[in-house]
Amino acid sequence: MADDEQQPSEEDLIEQLQEELTKVKVADVLVQTVFSVSSLGYRSLGEEQRDLGQAHLAIEALRAIVPVLKGAVPDQVMNDFEQLVANMQLAYAKAAASS
Repeated sequence: MADDEQQPSEEDLIEQLQEELTKVKVADVLVQTVFSVSSLGYRSLGEEQRDLGQAHLAIEALRAIVPVLKGAVPDQVMNDFEQLVANMQLAYAKAAASS
């Protein structure tokens, strides 16, 4: 970086972050949370990193979050999320049976 270029101050960065946060909707955060929790949950069901407690926690979290999104996301997304929860529950049952 050239000496004559200024880096943004911490205050500038905080202001930019606050401006970006005004654009974020709760539904967006919840959708991202569904993706993150489901990924972690499926990883917990894998043979290498199996942790049924964590998988159960992920399923319960998804069961709480997904219904709240009804009306905030398109119907197809809701259907996909509901199917995701059902699939994870089935995978959990198979993993628990083989443990």
